Formats: sequence, structure tokens, C-alpha cells
Amino acid sequence: MARNRDSSCRQCRREGMKLFLKGDRCYADRCAFERRPYSPGQHGQRRRRKLSDYGLQLREKQRAKQMYGVLERQFRKYFKIADQMKGVTGDNLVLLLERRLDNMVYRMGFARSRNQARQLVKHGHFSVNGGRVDIPSYLVRQGDTVGLIEKSKKTVAILESMEAVERRGVPEWLMLEKDKHQAKVMAYPSREQLNLPIQEQLIVELYSK
Repeated sequence: MARNRDSSCRQCRREGMKLFLKGDRCYADRCAFERRPYSPGQHGQRRRRKLSDYGLQLREKQRAKQMYGVLERQFRKYFKIADQMKGVTGDNLVLLLERRLDNMVYRMGFARSRNQARQLVKHGHFSVNGGRVDIPSYLVRQGDTVGLIEKSKKTVAILESMEAVERRGVPEWLMLEKDKHQAKVMAYPSREQLNLPIQEQLIVELYSK
């Protein structure tokens, strides 16, 4: 499957903000964006050109895609679904992205980043309501329980992530049971609860043209 092979730190620097693609490292002093908060390349330190309205909308879409690790075709599909749902299209779009299984695994603290969560899900380490699921784009529903399968409960990478979860915290709409290696989706988050550097209205304007 196609994927963005560019360096995670280069993506953050190109967008001019942290996209939190490398987990705990993004919160540390060694974060590349903290040391070099300008675009990559030999002309990166030049003053950024002022973007047109279309340019701003396009960049916002790119940030959202990179943050959640979604490609254009799938992202456009999410937008179509969000547009057909009741409520605000932008809020619906963000909620659909948040409901992805790989994102939920990251939010629950089973992985240090969404990229790591996607890989762990593909390798079949997780179950939803007791049934094994290896599709990162699987949409988790309210009331679902996401947990480790029995043979994965001693996986070092997952255990290390769970030990470090206190530094990042678990969102209030999720209930983590560390001793049982599982977490339950208590409710869908509201847009106000999601501290995301995304202006989803710009994405809606871009796709609505």
C-alpha cells in the first residue's frame, strides 16, 4: 500500500508546526522542530511566502492527512461520509478520523505514535469486543472495548508505551484498564475535547469548491 516515506520530522518542519508523528520524542527537547523550527532544505530559513486562500486550505488538508496517516483517496472518502452525516461536516470529519482503530490504540496508550499503532494493528495484536481486528481504518464505536490478544500481552513495545502513558495522558472519553490490557470507548469526543492544531473548516471549504 502507498504511504508517505518522508521523514516525520521533515513533515512537521514543512508544515510549520508539530504533528506529533514520533510520539514521546515530540514532547522532548531533542525534537527536531524545537531545534530547527523552519522548513527543511537549503532555503528553509527564508521567510515563508504568504499563501493564497487556496494555499491555506490545501496546507490544512495536508496537515490533517499527515497527522492521521491517511492518503488522499481515503481522506476524500471520509469527507464524503462526514458531509452526509447530520451535524457540522468539519466536526464529523475529525470524529471519523478519531474513530480509526489505529488512532484509538494510540489514544489509549498502547502505542507511542499513530505510525506505531498502525503497524501493531496490522500485525494483529488487538481485538475489538473479543474479536481480532487487523484493519487500521476499522471505525470503533461507542461502547466498544479494544484490548490486546492474549499472546501479545508481553510485547515489549506495547508494555513500554503503557508505562509511559501517564506523561501523555488518556482522554476522558476512554477508560483504560491497564491490568486487563484493554480500554473502553465510553463516549465519542466533542470537538472541544480534541486539542488538535487543525482548522477543519478550511478543509470543508477546499472540498466544497
